[in-house]
Amino acid sequence: MKLAGGHAAAQPEVGLELPPQSFEIERADMVKYAGASGDFNPIHWSESFAREVGLDNVIAHGMLTMGLVARVATDWTGDPGSVIEYSVRFTRPVVVADGASARLDVTGKVRSVDAETQQAVLDLTAKVNDETVLAKARMTVRLPSH
Repeated sequence: MKLAGGHAAAQPEVGLELPPQSFEIERADMVKYAGASGDFNPIHWSESFAREVGLDNVIAHGMLTMGLVARVATDWTGDPGSVIEYSVRFTRPVVVADGASARLDVTGKVRSVDAETQQAVLDLTAKVNDETVLAKARMTVRLPSH
């Protein structure tokens, strides 16, 4: 079995930490994501609208955030198609000020491994400015075959 970095592993163990990653989210990323997803909600591009509805500034798309967090797991398995199940609870928006970026820091840990089904459950943590933006982020992945 090959995992992140091409390292061979017989079977990942419970508690194993995935390689952490950080992602810089800029307004340009949000524009690209809006075009790809069709989500043109003004809270993602209009500061005046975002403030009108009670936000501090524009916020990144939740699904963009989820997608970046998922990369930590799929980079680890080496297969973007390895995701079997993925769920999160949004706890805090990712605010992206004009001319700035928001750094999303993501870590992950193996919660359980089922050798029979070759699946692992991962707990993922996503933070911006040391504040959690996704809670109960959990993913089940198919492990690479031997």
